[in-house]
Amino acid sequence: MTETSEHDVIIIGGGPAGSTVARYAAQGGADVLVIDRRDPIGTPLQCGELVPSNDEMRRLCPDVPDMDDLFQTPKEAISRYSKTMHVVPPSGKPLKYNFEGLVLNRVAHDEALVELAKKAGAKYLVNHHVKSIEGNTVFLKNGGAKTAKIIVGAGGHNDPLRRDYWNESSLKIPVKFVLVEGDYGEAVELHFGSMAPGGYAWMFPKSSGANIGLGIQRNFSKGKTMNQYADEFIAKYDGETTFKGAGSLPMSGTIKTFVKGNYMLVGDAAGMVLPSNGAGITIAMVGGRIAGQVIAEHLKDGLPLEEYESRWNQQMGKVMRNSKRSFRFGSLLFRLPDWVLNLLFNRLTKGIIWRAVTCRRMLWII
Repeated sequence: MTETSEHDVIIIGGGPAGSTVARYAAQGGADVLVIDRRDPIGTPLQCGELVPSNDEMRRLCPDVPDMDDLFQTPKEAISRYSKTMHVVPPSGKPLKYNFEGLVLNRVAHDEALVELAKKAGAKYLVNHHVKSIEGNTVFLKNGGAKTAKIIVGAGGHNDPLRRDYWNESSLKIPVKFVLVEGDYGEAVELHFGSMAPGGYAWMFPKSSGANIGLGIQRNFSKGKTMNQYADEFIAKYDGETTFKGAGSLPMSGTIKTFVKGNYMLVGDAAGMVLPSNGAGITIAMVGGRIAGQVIAEHLKDGLPLEEYESRWNQQMGKVMRNSKRSFRFGSLLFRLPDWVLNLLFNRLTKGIIWRAVTCRRMLWII
């Protein structure tokens, strides 16, 4: 006897990836349910909160269409507009670049994405933990269960769908950050060197205060703990700490396949983070829109779900490949002593460094 699905689609996780899948799948006529363990969605804060402006995204990801439809960031979710990025070597002497960025109020941003999805017709079940997935059924830790034709894992790097049905491993970089009060100017900063081995540290100024933190590769840490690195870097900035947060980023790039039968992965669960700069919010939303549109077309016209992977490669494949290449190069480079990095970060290499950070080919021969 064939099981009747309660929904067309169940999405595990209502962050930027999951809510974007929900919005576009629902716009296409699908019956969508999002399940999230948080209430409200967006808390607690787990990231640095910087995203490129829509115009900057058009430059960074030229094959992604309709940016203004995808990224509808409301003013109340934008803490600061920045037009400059400083890439800072251990010497503290920055290389300065033009970069249009938005430092978000991430909680308000995620809540706005939930509202867009709800307006499209998606339903949300919050404060519920997913225990496991079997066939078309999602089992909840409270003993309940929900069924759907398609199940999407958008629950981050610990997503239960990926955990149980994908065996591909990803390099995970732990991150730790704080929100502090004070005036830190307008430029966003990325710091490279021994203060954040194998990763980078950041200072992203907000309308009041800043988001300051770092991520490291543990095998580069030389016996020091993540907390030691974070405390030492954060101590360079004066200001009262108002929030402490932590998380983890998958930094291997996208996994080999996003689709298995009627299961799909999106966002961090699929490795949709650019390894060379840690960008994940906008990249997850690009993947989320593709997944949602493909789901809607699959339900209407029988389009294979694997079209999701094809469209992703068309829109983001080149950017992701360049980012992976830059990350591998950087992982070698950042093993060098700080004094060598100080020599390598100069006016002659400025353009190459920027191409690496922004996921372009560093040189035309590599």
